[in-house]
Amino acid sequence: MIYSFIGFLLFFAVIGLSSSFFSRGTKTDYYLANGEVPAWLVGLSAVATNNSGYMFIGVIGYTYIAGFSSIWLMIGWICGDFIASCYVHRRLRDATHASGEVSYAGVLSNWYGQNHRKVQRLIGLISLLFLLTYASAQMIAGSKALHVLLDWPLWGGAAVGAILICLYCFTGGIRAPIWTDAAQSMVMIGAMGTLFATALIDQGGIANTLDKMYAIEGFTDWFPRELPVPGWGGLLIFTVSWIFAGLSVIGQPHVMVRFMALEGSDKMRQARTWYYLWFILFYCMATAVGLLSRVYIADVGGFDAELALPTMAMELLNPVFVGLVLAGIFAATMSTADSLLLSCSAAITHDVLPYKLEKTRLLKFTTVLMTFGALLLALFNNQSVFSLVIFSWSGLASAFGPLLLVLSFGGKPSQLTSITAIFVGFVTAILWRHFELHNMVYEGLPGILSGLLVFYLAQNFTRIADWKTTNAESAR
Repeated sequence: MIYSFIGFLLFFAVIGLSSSFFSRGTKTDYYLANGEVPAWLVGLSAVATNNSGYMFIGVIGYTYIAGFSSIWLMIGWICGDFIASCYVHRRLRDATHASGEVSYAGVLSNWYGQNHRKVQRLIGLISLLFLLTYASAQMIAGSKALHVLLDWPLWGGAAVGAILICLYCFTGGIRAPIWTDAAQSMVMIGAMGTLFATALIDQGGIANTLDKMYAIEGFTDWFPRELPVPGWGGLLIFTVSWIFAGLSVIGQPHVMVRFMALEGSDKMRQARTWYYLWFILFYCMATAVGLLSRVYIADVGGFDAELALPTMAMELLNPVFVGLVLAGIFAATMSTADSLLLSCSAAITHDVLPYKLEKTRLLKFTTVLMTFGALLLALFNNQSVFSLVIFSWSGLASAFGPLLLVLSFGGKPSQLTSITAIFVGFVTAILWRHFELHNMVYEGLPGILSGLLVFYLAQNFTRIADWKTTNAESAR
């Protein structure tokens, strides 16, 4: 198993390191691969980055606990993600090209060439806070898998991941994780499909497996245990809240930068086709494996649900395939962490500092510092991967999603309005989680809506002010 794991991991590392041969040594190339990434590569990379350790560890752990009701999360998430992509992705790619910016914050603050520097710094600071948390969650996910399958200490996997990330950042910048993402997305499908088929055969087929699931009290209930209100109304609110979770992808710099790097906006439909075919197939497999894991591991009380996948792989698969699953999990989490930390680096070097850094050696050094910071967070954090990812995901979406939506639909908000909306959305999501209301409704829903409300009120206030001014001039 260990040799299989090392072999697959080296395969991914070689793919990432080979990207150095195409590096041009410029800031645009380091952060955006010169805007020349093919559509199929964008699609596969984006879906691998979106899923990563969250899907392998977090979603399977959630499904292990929630049972059939977790399907509503999947439906809501994919629908929300698709709705967002129909209206935002192409416009963001066009704005990236027009503005000449290399960072997510830079594009949003210079969408119409308005140079809202304060907006850019605020987006950069919030990105830094949440993306570091997100990156630490990816390191935790990888270390958990190594802990179960290879009996490594939890710090060991995180440390190895940090070393790999540093190697990637010294090679091809964003190109390295994009290339490895494509290979990983195929391995992720293969690993999950192998585990699903093996588990189903081992249990005697679909009918026998379903009988065992029905025997677990509450596991096959279609209604989530905690709903904001009982009945179908509560289920609708629950699903809509997770539609907003999927829509929240537009607030994730590490995912959206893939579409920003697309070789042409006319290729967006192809990129989205690759993305959603892979996304739907993998999410369905992950949910199915999560359901099956409960049949194999019944000790709910004393078992860490986020260890369900690696534990199940150990019980069912040949050591070679266990190594494949482990390498897929670990490499996926590390390449996503790499993308997150590159976005952190861009936030510092391009958005937060008063003077933009252009030399690639300084960009790489900054990425190494971010990697060290994420490693420390991972070593001293005891929260679940699912909670950390959702917290970071919702915080970023609530802060940036409303502004990106308004810009994509032609709005031209002032700098003050944009800052207010970012602050209100961000604080709303944080308070919603602080008071534990997220157990009923995903905090991104009130966060995004509150930010949009700020833009709506500001627009109406401006119209009223203009109307009064016009009337006053007419009266004269």
